[in-house]
Amino acid sequence: MIILANSKFGAIFFVLEILLLCHLASSQWTKILKRSNLPEYKIKLKEPHLCDETVQQYSGYIDVKSTKHLFFWFFESRNKPQEDPIVLWLNGGPGQPSIRGLYFELGPCNVNPGGNDTTFNPYSWTSNSSIIFLDQPVNAGYSYGDNVSDTFTAAYDVYAFLQIFFQEFCQYANLDFHIAGESYAGHYIPTIASDINKYNNIDDGIENRININLKSILIGNGLFNALVEHEYLSKMACNSSYGPVLNNSACNQMRRDYIHCSELTEKCFDSKNVTNCVTAQNCFDGMFQLYKTSNRSVYDIRKHCDGDLCYPELQDIEKYCNREDVKTELGVNPSLVFHVRNANINRDFFNSGLDAWTKALKWSGTKGFNNAKVTRWITTMGTHSGDVRTFKGLTFLRIFESGHYVPHDQPIASLDFFIKWIFNKDL
Repeated sequence: MIILANSKFGAIFFVLEILLLCHLASSQWTKILKRSNLPEYKIKLKEPHLCDETVQQYSGYIDVKSTKHLFFWFFESRNKPQEDPIVLWLNGGPGQPSIRGLYFELGPCNVNPGGNDTTFNPYSWTSNSSIIFLDQPVNAGYSYGDNVSDTFTAAYDVYAFLQIFFQEFCQYANLDFHIAGESYAGHYIPTIASDINKYNNIDDGIENRININLKSILIGNGLFNALVEHEYLSKMACNSSYGPVLNNSACNQMRRDYIHCSELTEKCFDSKNVTNCVTAQNCFDGMFQLYKTSNRSVYDIRKHCDGDLCYPELQDIEKYCNREDVKTELGVNPSLVFHVRNANINRDFFNSGLDAWTKALKWSGTKGFNNAKVTRWITTMGTHSGDVRTFKGLTFLRIFESGHYVPHDQPIASLDFFIKWIFNKDL
């Protein structure tokens, strides 16, 4: 070890050390992938050995020019990777990285208490599918670069990534493909799916475009329409089957606030003006702050909130993800700081302008879906684990005894549903 007494030379030494680490990470890429018809994009690829060493893995970045760098981590299926479907998993927020979903919910491993290592997850969705976890948009998780503050730009970046990925790994290109995610991914997923359908059916002269075999989208507790969803804030806090968590005064205040907030939201939708949308979002934030006085988790009303993130496991994930050896193995710059959420992204997206919304959804099958019978959902093990309503390709499943993060709260039932869905079996 070299000890420098002079602070000037110490600073120079520190800068050189950081540059060396950056070069070390970048020099270990297994491959650089490109497509001639997507000249602004390239993928830098590694083959890490973390989390689940029993399967083939790839990690790295999709670079958009020199301005955006989206991190991904791919795991082959533990079952039959040459046959099992491919799933793209996206967390929401906006600003929550998909690595959060990997370690906290459905990935091949969970981070140990204290963040010192990982443990094999027997209920991972990789049990019967290959999964791509993508930290998007830019500056979520390990991703970095110029901010993206709208869903449509983020969606095309994902489409470009899939084109390059399937070109290199053609053994996956013809497999069934599904897009899954939760929360604000309810915005991302339909937009990405729309892009895929559009470009699958377009004839614009681009050669060797890969047809992506999109079969379905899966959205867990999706955030779609604030006007519909936020009306139920007071109902959940004050009239749920678990009993009220706020007093009458607070409940009445939430009801009054919703009327005012909904008017502001309609003004935002109509005008698409940033100032109007910020005002509307701030109004709803006030309703959430009122709920937080209950000291209950916003993700699970049954639980008290433990710390700023509500779940101590998320602190362990941050600690593990910020280990230098982990970042180096994945191809991440060791100086990059990982967070399980980025509040700045959340703000920027909102500034750009569940059961309830599935019934309010406008489509050709609205009446049929709303009139469809709700049936008991029985798992393969014979357990009544939820209720399901379905009509012409749209299915709504409610899984019992779970909060916002269903695969975390009910891993067995969640995996049971997922396998039936991706293999087109009756729920």
